[in-house]
Amino acid sequence: MRAVVCTAYGPPEVLELRDVAKPVPKADDVLVKVHATTVHVGDVRIRRFDVPRWQWLMARLALGLTKPRNSILGMELAGKVEAVGADVTRFKAGDQVFASTFGSGFGAYAEYKCLPEDGLLALKPQNMTFEEAAAGVASGAMAALRVLRKANLQSGQKVLIYGASGSVGTYAVQLAKVFGAQVTGVCSTRNLEMVRSLGAEHVVDYTQEDFADGAERYDVVFDAVDKIPSSRANQALNDTGVYLNIDKDSGSPSGIKTDDLIFLRELVEAGKLKAVIDRRYPLEEIVEAHRYVQKGHKRGHVIVTIVPDGEP
Repeated sequence: MRAVVCTAYGPPEVLELRDVAKPVPKADDVLVKVHATTVHVGDVRIRRFDVPRWQWLMARLALGLTKPRNSILGMELAGKVEAVGADVTRFKAGDQVFASTFGSGFGAYAEYKCLPEDGLLALKPQNMTFEEAAAGVASGAMAALRVLRKANLQSGQKVLIYGASGSVGTYAVQLAKVFGAQVTGVCSTRNLEMVRSLGAEHVVDYTQEDFADGAERYDVVFDAVDKIPSSRANQALNDTGVYLNIDKDSGSPSGIKTDDLIFLRELVEAGKLKAVIDRRYPLEEIVEAHRYVQKGHKRGHVIVTIVPDGEP
C-alpha cells in the first residue's frame, strides 16, 4: 500500500510517499481503508520535533531518537472497514467509520490502518462526507468537549474563545452554544464572518483590539491555541470566572471515551456541529500541505484526501 513515511525530524521535505506492507488485523482489530485524514498541528510538531528544549531528552526517548518511532504520521481518519479480526463484534466489513489514531500509533497517512475495536472508533455521521468526518470531530471536537466540560457551563453564561477559527476553536464555539452559552470568539480579520456563522454572538479581531482591555467580563475564557498569558485571560474574567487552556486542561488521552465520540456524532447528525475545512490536498501533495499548516494561519482543518469522496 502507499503511505507517507517521515524519514527524519525536519522540514516538510522529510515526508516521503512510499510503498509499505499493508497491515494485517489482529483478532480484536478493525482494518480501515482510509479515505481521508488531516494535517493536524500535532503531526507538524512531531515531524519538526517541536518541543521545549528542557523536554528534549524525554521527548526523544518517547518519540524516537533520530526520527519518529511511528514513522507514518496522521492522527485522525475516516474510511470504510475493509476487514475485521475474529473477535470483533461492533463493526463489519463495509461500515463507514471515523477515528482518532492518537492512542494507536498514529498511521493515518496511509491507504490502510488497523485500529483496535475498543479504540476511539465509531460509525461515521450519516450527514458527513469522509473528508468532513476526518476533519477534527475525533480530535479537535473531543479536546474542546473535554475542556468545556471542566467549566461546568450553565445556560446564559458568557464564554470567550481565543483562537476561535482554529481546529479546536471552531468546535469550541459550536459546543459552547450547545451548552447554552453566549459566545465571543477571538480571531483574525479574515475569519470574523466564519466564526459568526458558527454561532458566536460577538467576535473580536485580535489584530485591531485586545479582548482583555475591554469592559466585558466573562464566566469562562478558553485559550484554544495556547497563545495568551494567564494574566491576560484572568484580566477578562469576572470574580467567579474560570480560565481554561487547551494544553493544560484537555486531559490525558487515557481519559478519552468512545461514548464521547458517539455523543459528538449525534450532535453532527442533529445539525448542531459541523466541520470547517480550509484546504484539501491529495496524498501526493502532503509536503505542501504540511508547509501550509506550519505557517500557523489555517482556519479549521486541512484535509488530505486518499480516496476522493464518491469513489469506492
